[in-house]
Amino acid sequence: MARARSRQVRRPDKYALYQRAVQVPESDVRFLRRIFRQQFGRDPRTLREDFCGAAALCCEWVQAHRENRAFGIDLDSEPLAWGREHNLAALSDDARHRVRLIEGDVRTASHAPVDLTVAFNFSYFLFKERAELLRYFRKARRTLRREGMFVLDIFGGHEAYRTMEETTEHGDFTYRWEQARYDPISQELLCHIHFEFPDGSRMQRAFTYDWRLWSIRELRELLEEAGFAKTEVFWEGTDTSTWEGNGIFTRRERAPDDPAFIAYLAAIR
Repeated sequence: MARARSRQVRRPDKYALYQRAVQVPESDVRFLRRIFRQQFGRDPRTLREDFCGAAALCCEWVQAHRENRAFGIDLDSEPLAWGREHNLAALSDDARHRVRLIEGDVRTASHAPVDLTVAFNFSYFLFKERAELLRYFRKARRTLRREGMFVLDIFGGHEAYRTMEETTEHGDFTYRWEQARYDPISQELLCHIHFEFPDGSRMQRAFTYDWRLWSIRELRELLEEAGFAKTEVFWEGTDTSTWEGNGIFTRRERAPDDPAFIAYLAAIR
């Protein structure tokens, strides 16, 4: 579940560490452009990033093309403020003016319709009840233009349904993903991100997630109920030298019994 970045962090800053360890917005932009173009035969220009945090994807989006615009929405003012100070501030004046950050609920925030809405880093897992998630999916559909796409990421496999820890080395820090508690009756999963440093110091529980694990089938059924015309699953391939994910996602309707997978689900308005 960790994806590496190359930027250096000079002090323990949890948002900078998170962006290095978890996010690869450059790859996300390429993937979104590819699947949208395959579906509609044109490039998307407007993006809504739900649960955007520090808005790394929004910033990468507007840098990808001079006509691209982005809306980032998050309830939490702290990561939004960090994103303005670090991510938006690094943009050119023109690019910065094409990003609008909104502090608010993704189920009620409003703006002009967009080509793409995304909910990445499994953020929508915070909706634990079916009615709550359905309400959100209906809102996501309403944010889109007539030719529009809503894209989610999802993780699963039998390793997702248990307590465990996973570490990834990043040279000047270690990223530790902890699945601290899992309830097989409610499907609720409590997770933490920790960071550890060469001098022995630690940043414990830098981020905590209280989620319900949803399955791909459940999500597809809910998206159909929300009014989307169709859904497509993009499954990650495997590097046969390491037996880890290779970062290449292709459209699939059947998949192997992978103990730990990441996939994307694209819903067409």
